[in-house]
Amino acid sequence: MHGERDEASYEQARREERLWRAAREAGLPRRRFLQQAGVAVVGTALGSCGGRAPADRAAPAAAPPGAAGTFVKAVTEDRFIPLGTNAEMRWDQMARQGYVVGNDLFFVRDHTSTPRIDPATWRLVVSGSGVARPLELSYDELLALPARTSVTRFVECAGNGRAFFNDAQGEKARGTQWRLGAIGVAEWTGVPLGEVLERAGLKPTARDVMPAGLDELKVRRPIPVAKALQDDTLLVFAMNGEPLPADHGFPARVLVPGWVGIASIKWAGHIEVSEEPLFSDWNTGSYVLIGPAYQPEGRHKGPVLTSQVVKSALELAWPASLAAGRHTIRGRSWSGQGRIAKVEYRIDDDPAWRPAQLHEPNIPMAWARWSFTWDAPPGGHTIKVRATDDQGSIQPDRVPFNEMGYLYSAIVAHPVSVA
Repeated sequence: MHGERDEASYEQARREERLWRAAREAGLPRRRFLQQAGVAVVGTALGSCGGRAPADRAAPAAAPPGAAGTFVKAVTEDRFIPLGTNAEMRWDQMARQGYVVGNDLFFVRDHTSTPRIDPATWRLVVSGSGVARPLELSYDELLALPARTSVTRFVECAGNGRAFFNDAQGEKARGTQWRLGAIGVAEWTGVPLGEVLERAGLKPTARDVMPAGLDELKVRRPIPVAKALQDDTLLVFAMNGEPLPADHGFPARVLVPGWVGIASIKWAGHIEVSEEPLFSDWNTGSYVLIGPAYQPEGRHKGPVLTSQVVKSALELAWPASLAAGRHTIRGRSWSGQGRIAKVEYRIDDDPAWRPAQLHEPNIPMAWARWSFTWDAPPGGHTIKVRATDDQGSIQPDRVPFNEMGYLYSAIVAHPVSVA
């Protein structure tokens, strides 16, 4: 739980820093700031001083968490690994799933807790120097837009695999100690983000687009306008044929395929479009690579995360237990830059990498399923899998360490006990 406390403390510190900065900008004396009892009270005080951002003006009041606590859906330990405000999908559950992950099993990454938002009062505001006609959409107006489309893509936390920096490489990174279950593939339905931007009079001089969420921290992160205009970058309102669940961004979220999950902002309430570069805490101080192998870049403490990397996971418990004999071992591999071209496996210290069989569909920026047959002898074993995508990227033996444990793509040794 140490890593979870570190991440919770990190998020709390960032929240307090932002509030104090906003208080200072609004002319709120330090003594009065210190007298406010907690984040919610401070937020109310700032609102009365006119310190709200445009996203706040568009935001309905979110109801406080109910009896379910952090999440709306049931997060049971037979299906998830609870990690504070997050819930990791258990990979052994995927053996009973089809190509997509059911909404009830999809992992949850929350910076605080899931907000409850009333669609009747929800509004999406598009504004900024990069648009000629600021736009406001209600939920019904969003659903009525004619350019509805569906894509099948993954969403993956940037810290997926973080635990292996310590377990495999001996350097513990800060943050939630995910193994490989902070990933999910779904069919997402919505309207192209570019369609919404065009309705707001997108200027040819527009440079950055920054969606902001209606969660407690107002999480926001810019993307280049070119990425925002790609056909599969969507403003999503449905997931696997159902209204978007609360834990996954209801009433609407952004989907930025292939990129780290923080770019796919949940509970979207405001989209700023700018003719100048945009910055937030989520692309300057966090979700950047900080470590001996990386250097600061301007206002960013390190290289900014964009595309996800190649990874693989077995549809087995961790650690796994099998009976001696023949087994079909299954798993999935994915890349943020294209299709999976090849998957290989190795048992224990076998010097040979053997080909696994790929199964269709193999959708770019989703994943490929694969399998191989293993005559498992009694004893303790490890199974290693490595994937190669159609851009030539292959999983390495090691990856350079970074403090927040992002983009772990190295080959993982999965422990298996056979009796």
